[in-house]
Amino acid sequence: MKSHPYLLPDVANVDSAILRAVERDYEQFASTGPPSDLTDYISETYGIDLSADYGGIEIANPWGKASGQLSMTARQVAEDVDAELAFVVLKTVIAEDAAGSRAMEAWAIRESRMLAERIVGQSGEPGWTISWKGRGWWHSFDDYLKLIRESQQIARGSGTLIVPSCKYHLPTPNEDHWKSEEYRDTTPRLLEAWREHAADPAVPMPLEKDFSPTLAGSDRSAQQHKVLEWLQRVPQLIHEAAAPTDGSADKSPVRLGLKMFNALFDDDFQLEMLRAIHRPQQHATDFFIYGNRLFDPLREFDGHKGIAYGGPDLSDRNLRVMSRFQDEAAATKASLLRWSATGNIATGKMALEYALRGASSFQLHTFFQLPADEYCMTVGSKSQKAMHELYFHPTTGFIVWLHHLAHTLNLPSKPVRFLDLVGQGVRLR
Repeated sequence: MKSHPYLLPDVANVDSAILRAVERDYEQFASTGPPSDLTDYISETYGIDLSADYGGIEIANPWGKASGQLSMTARQVAEDVDAELAFVVLKTVIAEDAAGSRAMEAWAIRESRMLAERIVGQSGEPGWTISWKGRGWWHSFDDYLKLIRESQQIARGSGTLIVPSCKYHLPTPNEDHWKSEEYRDTTPRLLEAWREHAADPAVPMPLEKDFSPTLAGSDRSAQQHKVLEWLQRVPQLIHEAAAPTDGSADKSPVRLGLKMFNALFDDDFQLEMLRAIHRPQQHATDFFIYGNRLFDPLREFDGHKGIAYGGPDLSDRNLRVMSRFQDEAAATKASLLRWSATGNIATGKMALEYALRGASSFQLHTFFQLPADEYCMTVGSKSQKAMHELYFHPTTGFIVWLHHLAHTLNLPSKPVRFLDLVGQGVRLR
């Protein structure tokens, strides 16, 4: 049985008055639903500034929904806006050229069935994983552009950021040619749709480039040097595709985040991937998301062999790798790109484990689709129920552990600012 890479202790050290208030709210909101203006309520009641950062964009709180089957309709987006999620990453669309041809067509597979399953990590820690056979957006590209427009209209004025996600062509180890026409034709269309209902069209569009966990089991990632080539070349192709043809813009109209996948290689290669996106280059990555689901080529689901999975093993690996990368950067006094954490975030405490390693926002998907009896709240949407658990749980909630860290690290407490503790893990190791 392996040990955890956690920095936080088993029990939080917080003032008893704060703990009583959290217990009161946890119980009360379970039956009444969350207060209106939840972010403001937490600020006023608990003296917490939840302000966060997603890819260099200021957001009201650090919580978002990761790309997937729960972010592919306007109704789902509306529920997330109502639950005060700070950002929603839409389902990953597959890039295409002007003729509608898609090199990554194999990733446009409809989810025929999904199942929330309990899973136990190598450490003995229990958790959840979602099993399914599907991959990316399987409707038309025009339908995806419609979803962007509708989502932007729904979110306008709320502060919720709408983030498209795209999978572009990636050459195989035996392929030298990049189908750059997919980048040139897809990116401007995403940008045009996003800007149509943007509060300020001059603000760059956040865009996640999805390196799917299923790539870990594909021949496309069979050679390490090819993966490193992807990480160097993709940002250039996207930024060039987004640039105005008349050269009128000084900066790219896209804020590009690379969603890093867990390769089937060892932790040392994960570090090499992270180093690759931090190397100076003309068309750089703006931020990254770490780290996507694990892939087991032997794991079976619904008659299909080889699927992605999550749970405690995923967060253990992510935290272990990001600890090493953070320490490496600290030793060389190198600055890190902003990054958004994903992977087995089912408690506020786990989210803060990622924050200590530098994550300034969190994106979840599995935790929004657990069975109803896994949430204490009995009213409202699953997004609201999930946020209730993440914020107010008396032993694992964000509020309790944020106050614990402010006390432990001797950070300012009037208010306690979430961003003050981002990256402070080096002080606890």
